[in-house]
Amino acid sequence: MKIIVGLGNPGEQYKSARHNTGWLILDNLLGDVNWSENKKFNALLYKDGDFLFVKPLTFMNESGTSVRKILDYYGLLPKNFGLIKKKDADLQNILTVIHDDLDLNFGDYKIATDSGSAGHRGVQSIIDHLKTKKFTRLRCGIKNDLLRTHVPPDKFVLDNFSGEEKIKLKELSSQLNIKDIK
Repeated sequence: MKIIVGLGNPGEQYKSARHNTGWLILDNLLGDVNWSENKKFNALLYKDGDFLFVKPLTFMNESGTSVRKILDYYGLLPKNFGLIKKKDADLQNILTVIHDDLDLNFGDYKIATDSGSAGHRGVQSIIDHLKTKKFTRLRCGIKNDLLRTHVPPDKFVLDNFSGEEKIKLKELSSQLNIKDIK
């Protein structure tokens, strides 16, 4: 099984926010699918063959709680040895996280594995809860001229994409293939 997680924040006010890039990419990739809410995982889920697509309903900074519950449920994390917790599990072929990235220009993306959060609190939450950074990340750039004019990053990520940016985000999504992001 492959778990593909799109990071975002629940709520209508965040629907088009830059911080919801992960959710928006999943919506663009999958089209109009029926997401089911799973209260146990606190997430929206969509299953397609060997792929489980996830939109955590926790807020961004607590994304790891939802991801951890899902990986535990499906037995995808290594077993613990008594009181010793297994760290640095290699989940690169199991887990892909799609998220916004302030370090990349809007429209650019990078696939990264085994790398730190670079200050992204949703990614850091996943690292903290899984006790590993060995998973695949699709880092989608959101940096633009507005950020360069010294809008504070915490405000910038919660601003909505412009109409033109939404179109370009759809174009970017159409270039991606689910197999590319594992």
